[in-house]
Amino acid sequence: MKIEIENQAQTERLAQQIAALARQGDVLALHGDLGVGKSVFSRTFIRALTSPDEEVPSPTFTLVQIYDSEQGEIYHFDMYRLEQPDDALELGIEEAFNDGISLIEWPSKLGTYLPWDCLHITINNTGQSETARSLEFSSQGTWLSRLKEASIV
Repeated sequence: MKIEIENQAQTERLAQQIAALARQGDVLALHGDLGVGKSVFSRTFIRALTSPDEEVPSPTFTLVQIYDSEQGEIYHFDMYRLEQPDDALELGIEEAFNDGISLIEWPSKLGTYLPWDCLHITINNTGQSETARSLEFSSQGTWLSRLKEASIV
């Protein structure tokens, strides 16, 4: 499933809508090149579940930031600097995948540790304008039906 958006405000609205569907054990894998909006999506998603004023720094150097929400802990992973998939175990990914809601930027770095039932969101520049993006959604689990039921895709 694929949708096209014209600007950052639409990315933010989409992130808020998806956050409203999130529940404990959900994993969202955010794919795309540098600068396409993975961090914008993550920041908005986290603020939708915590507070609009929540400080949401990029976990590029810490690799993970954890936030408390009514739905449970939210784990924001940035795997860009991960050297090998086994290094993710030291970050507590097993606990995050079981007990929290996980947002993962650069999920391909996890190799086989990435759960099969996660929601894959691939963000690409469309070339239509500087801010236009396409977002492609795929999942082997229940995510696509949840997005359809909520009229997101």
